Parts: sequence; structure tokens; C-alpha cells
Amino acid sequence: MSGTPRADTRPLSPHLQIWRPHLTMAASITHRITGVALYFGTFLITAWIVALATGAECYSTIEGLVTAWYGQIIMYLWAVAVLYHFANGIRHLLWDGPNIGFEPKTASAVSLFNYVFAFVGAAAIMAATIWL
Repeated sequence: MSGTPRADTRPLSPHLQIWRPHLTMAASITHRITGVALYFGTFLITAWIVALATGAECYSTIEGLVTAWYGQIIMYLWAVAVLYHFANGIRHLLWDGPNIGFEPKTASAVSLFNYVFAFVGAAAIMAATIWL
């Protein structure tokens, strides 16, 4: 008690120095990134709705931005973020509610499914908007 206190060199919680990167870690990080991306996408959708309410001239400006190649990429990535965040939210509901899917192989498989679901689902949505 009377000696000088030593700093504990161990991390307070498991971090990158302790854990090897794995799919569920990437899924957690991606979930947070897509959550932030959804905020920006919501601002874009709000701008589109406001332009629609404002008039034809303002709406044509926003529509021109969205239908350009870079607007299509932004919309695709926003759709990926929506679908990924949705699927990963369901995974978290299963973890928090009935405690399903904590086994490492199951958690990794569900994480991989969420990625595939998001990218393929967004591609299907974009294809449907082009072809229909």
C-alpha cells in the first residue's frame, strides 16, 4: 500500500492486440459503419422529398444527380447499407432474445450470409429499378 502504484500494462478489455481478426469482428465493424452511412442516406432521401415538394425545377436537379453514374453508385451503396444493417439487426435480435447463434461457426456463417444478402439484394433492387 505504501509503494508507488504501478500502471497495469494489460488492456482494459480485449482489443486488437488480443483477438485475431475474424468474420464476426468484421461484421460488427461493418454494422457500425453502415449505421453511420444510413444517416447520410437519410439526408439524401430527405433532399429528394423536399425537392419533390418544392417544384419541377428543383426535382429535376436532384433527379439528374441520382440518375448519373455516381448517383447510381451512391444509391447502390446506400441499399447495401440498408440491407446489411437490417440483416445484422435481426442477427442481434436473435443473440439478445432467444440466445441463438453464438457458436463460432454459426456466427461466422450468419455474418457471411449478411454480407452476401446485402450485396446481392442491393444488386437485385438496382436491376429491378433499371428493368422495370
